[in-house]
Amino acid sequence: MLVDFRPHARLSSPTSPVTIDESLGPVVGALGESGTDLSRVRVVCDWVQYKQNFRDVVEVRPIRRETERSGARPIEEGEPDAPVPEGVRDDDVEVAVDVRRAPGVDLRERTREVLSGRTAGDVFLEDWAPTRQSCIWGFNALYWTALEQWEKATGQTYEQALPGGETDARNRDAARGIIGELFAVWDGLADRGALPPELYVVEIGVGNGAQARVFLDELREMDARHGRGYYRRLHYLMCDYSQHVLDLARETVADHAEHVSAFVVDACKPRSVLAFLQFRVFLIYISNVYDNLPTDEVAQLGGRTYVVESRAYLPADDAAEIAASVNARSDQLPGLVSTLLRLGPTLLAEARPDHVASPDAAVAFWRRVWSAVRLAERYAGLAGLDLYELSPTVTGEALRPLLESGADVRMHVSNGAVASFTETIGLLHPFGKLVCHDLFARDVGAYRNGFRGPGKYDGSVVNWVNGPLLAHIGRRRGFDVSYAPFAHRTGTNIVTMTAQVRD
Repeated sequence: MLVDFRPHARLSSPTSPVTIDESLGPVVGALGESGTDLSRVRVVCDWVQYKQNFRDVVEVRPIRRETERSGARPIEEGEPDAPVPEGVRDDDVEVAVDVRRAPGVDLRERTREVLSGRTAGDVFLEDWAPTRQSCIWGFNALYWTALEQWEKATGQTYEQALPGGETDARNRDAARGIIGELFAVWDGLADRGALPPELYVVEIGVGNGAQARVFLDELREMDARHGRGYYRRLHYLMCDYSQHVLDLARETVADHAEHVSAFVVDACKPRSVLAFLQFRVFLIYISNVYDNLPTDEVAQLGGRTYVVESRAYLPADDAAEIAASVNARSDQLPGLVSTLLRLGPTLLAEARPDHVASPDAAVAFWRRVWSAVRLAERYAGLAGLDLYELSPTVTGEALRPLLESGADVRMHVSNGAVASFTETIGLLHPFGKLVCHDLFARDVGAYRNGFRGPGKYDGSVVNWVNGPLLAHIGRRRGFDVSYAPFAHRTGTNIVTMTAQVRD
């Protein structure tokens, strides 16, 4: 048995200490009673800091065998395993424990239940697939497209749902620092007669427009003192996935309307709308976007490489309660959820009035399903990293130096962030810069010592972003990528990433 106990700091925590024997002992006891071959078991204990997430207290994750992973015929019962290469550890299963929620739970009984596969009544919403293909990202997209209806139902804006009720992006000191650096670049180009007549700044993920207003207010004021007329030449492009968000942002920056344009943009495919700006943008500003984009997870376990496959489901009790609330059977829920994700709550009410009588009822159904939905997981082997498409322009080979950097590791691929990053840096002027504030894992070790998502923020998905991977890809494309703690607020997990063409 291999045991990975990650909440090390919690062992001596003065407020919520945990003990290894209480967290691990009942699980190991249940494994022994089940007759499981303990030599082929991994036990992983995490402290899942997101109170809303997709995990149960105890989960079992099958690790698929080589012949199954390669697409060959399944292994027949009683057939001997294929030879294991020297130095490779082949496990059958991983048992995962959320130590934060373990107190008060009979871990031995819960482990017995999941080992015996007691899932009668659980309602699966999809088939197995890599996590970026899961319907949880359909829920994530629905949240942003129908945000106004969600906010009406909850009585709070999405920013109020963030930890602390605000974003770190809206900071005047940070804006002044960025603008000061911009002015230095523009001054140098202007002195050489090389400054373009139009000065482009792009913000992706504008929220309610407060950050744009801070930036524009500060730039106008600083330019009035600086005296070189940069504000007059400025074009500020606000980009967001949600038209509702853009409408709010337009109102917020109404005082700067003649300098602002708004575009509905898929952050994973910014060039589909912004390609006309190639090599012309001096600043691309992104805040709290990458952590909200679809991602797979990959793992290096015992010398083999796996992709995590997921399957969204509703636990039996939750499914029965939700079904009763919409006058349906539990087995009808996958169809209703699929229709909701395809049409949205307003059209769901029109298409299925027998189950949801109004758009408000459809939103209530949406919120109940989102609260209850969980992800079953399993590991599926990768035949080769070069065959795995990380993004449309990057293969899985970019992951090799990270996966083979030491001990076993499971990490986010940050597929959506990689796609966004690689397209966005192509828009930068040779003297331009990308500045991004987000939840970045700054080194591979961060994935070995703690849980990094997925979690739920209100109606959306959040994952930490694989910073070393973005830095590696950036370097290969001629960009310096650096990370630093957010400089203008203490006690935040936000990290600032900067990317610019290498000197």
